[in-house]
Amino acid sequence: MPAEIADAAVQPQPPEVGMPTVHRIVFTPSGLEAQAVDGASVLEVAREARVDLDSVCGGRGVCGRCQITPSFGDFSKWALRSEPHHLSEVGTTEQDYQGRRFVPEGWRLGCQAKVHGPLVVDVPAESQLHAPIIRKEISLEGLALDPVSSLRVVSVRATQVKSVGAQEAINEACQREWRFVPETFDAEVLKEVTRFVGDSDETVTLHLRQMDGSTTVHSVRKGVHVDNLGVAIDLGSTTVAAHLMELSSGEVLASSGLMNPQIRLGEDLMSRVSYVMMNPDGGKELTGLAREAVASLINTLLADTERSAEDLTEVVLVGNPVMHHSFLGFDVVPLGQMPFDLATDRSVVVSAPSLGLPGPHASVYLPPCIAGHVGGDAAAAVLAEAPHKSSKRQLLVDVGTNAEIVFGDENQLYAASSPTGPAFEGAQITHGQRAIPGAIERVRINKDTFEPEIKIIGSELWSSDSGFSELLKKPGVTGICGSGIIEAVGELFLSGLMTAEGVILDTRDQTDRVISEGRTFSYVLHRPDGSDDQDGRSIVISQTDIRAIQLAKAALRAGIDLLLEHAQCKAPDEIRLAGAFGAHIDPVYAMVLGLIPDCPLDDVSAVGNAAGSGAARLLLSGHERRAIEELVKGIEKIETATEERFQALFVDAMSFPHATADYPNLQNIVQVPARPLTSNPASSRRKRRSNREGT
Repeated sequence: MPAEIADAAVQPQPPEVGMPTVHRIVFTPSGLEAQAVDGASVLEVAREARVDLDSVCGGRGVCGRCQITPSFGDFSKWALRSEPHHLSEVGTTEQDYQGRRFVPEGWRLGCQAKVHGPLVVDVPAESQLHAPIIRKEISLEGLALDPVSSLRVVSVRATQVKSVGAQEAINEACQREWRFVPETFDAEVLKEVTRFVGDSDETVTLHLRQMDGSTTVHSVRKGVHVDNLGVAIDLGSTTVAAHLMELSSGEVLASSGLMNPQIRLGEDLMSRVSYVMMNPDGGKELTGLAREAVASLINTLLADTERSAEDLTEVVLVGNPVMHHSFLGFDVVPLGQMPFDLATDRSVVVSAPSLGLPGPHASVYLPPCIAGHVGGDAAAAVLAEAPHKSSKRQLLVDVGTNAEIVFGDENQLYAASSPTGPAFEGAQITHGQRAIPGAIERVRINKDTFEPEIKIIGSELWSSDSGFSELLKKPGVTGICGSGIIEAVGELFLSGLMTAEGVILDTRDQTDRVISEGRTFSYVLHRPDGSDDQDGRSIVISQTDIRAIQLAKAALRAGIDLLLEHAQCKAPDEIRLAGAFGAHIDPVYAMVLGLIPDCPLDDVSAVGNAAGSGAARLLLSGHERRAIEELVKGIEKIETATEERFQALFVDAMSFPHATADYPNLQNIVQVPARPLTSNPASSRRKRRSNREGT
């Protein structure tokens, strides 16, 4: 496309005479879009679009709760160019506030910043009235502590430093007090010891790193220090979770999480890669956001526990290949095009200060990625769940904006990824949102009356329970999150309101919950006050929402089926659902939609943050680090983008639960509507075409 045509596609168009100028605004991380009248404040636009942006002063520029961060550049995902002059300059009110309170560079007060062109605006967690709920717990079952870093306190004799030098003086002290001699020294250690030890003996704490049977004195501190801290980090494309741990005991001291700020550059991985392709400094921006998020989390953990960054010795970070490469500053563009080459398929160790992270003496370890779209997070999940040690054929699924799938047993493991996008997280859904208080997370539809029951995050009450109406005041029903949309679609199918092909039927003669939306139909899941949808505040499931879920689940299921075919296996013996997907999705509805193959429900389990658990194991054990590097070498990588069978499997997986696969275990639990004779959408289209040609 010529540059001038591309520019025209993203520039605001002149309004008709007499009409106000309107600009398109995209809010992240929610992905909500809005039309803003020229000159409206960002806060006003956010309120109109029901974006979760806090404010308690009524837009006077006093409270500072509505701070936002505009993002500038070309955003191909939204066909939008956001430029600095599309937002008003900092005015007197903002200047006054900045004179009283600290405002991070580039942040603006939403109530004072006026819209004058298309914009991408990020609402940070600090400015969200209902902060995202990030639940990431870890499991260390069966782990033997063997940390790479350890501390040893020794007394270094001044006479020896002067006579034989710092290195020999330390060696003598280690041999005398601990019965070992370190093999190597970092050069800075020798300088520090010479500086510490004057005319009298000095007690120092050695920070030792042990790998491959060799012990290195990595750093030295004057005096006695006993805190040996490490941080395990799961850098996800949507959320970042971190755990501060005491390496000598394995105790989790604190945990924290936040939304990945890279979301402002694109909700899914390929959008972020596209952003880098289209913006000269996009790679640096992507890297900066990742490192800032990780540094912020580490500082939060240290502050919450009143610990010092001086005591931090090890950091382990796992993530998919785009997260891995962007964090390290590697070029992510090759990951967005064939043959999806990794910059490295080996583990990486680098100093924390070189990445801008807290911990002057800390080392950062990243395990190897499995393939171009299957990262160290998947490898860490395998380490935690250990399918390679089991005789049972295990399916391990971790779904975010990119699904990572591993299948196999002690004989062989297979790995693949599928681009599911953010639909399972509530994004790209009409009233979708992240998992925050007020979001619908559970849905049931009465098969006789077609009336719904809902349950929202933050309450144990269902909408049919007494007292639920009080919840509508605060926080209210604000939207629907990933688990809610999956159950809603599943219930529409089970109740007969939707076909196996994902078409919402015209049943307006049976229920007023089904409404017309042009040539398609939608289902009204929640009405705030019993009124109709004319005020636009009802929560509805549209035909477009159904299609978004179909595309996401078909991509996931096709990836799973591809691995099963390569393993020459019809079904897994057990299924492990990892991450937020596994923690909050009811396995029954996962099967109703066909996200996963049929399996006895007792053999389907949620395993929580398996990647984070694997990261913690790598933090606490050098043996686990050696194990993961050997493990990754033996995994067979399947690239879905180059597999001829993927498209056919994708088409079959578009139906609910599936066009050809049977679900006997599911049928024992719920009554699944009978499969039509022409349940395969592709074959149905061929039949209709041949009928037309014959008339």
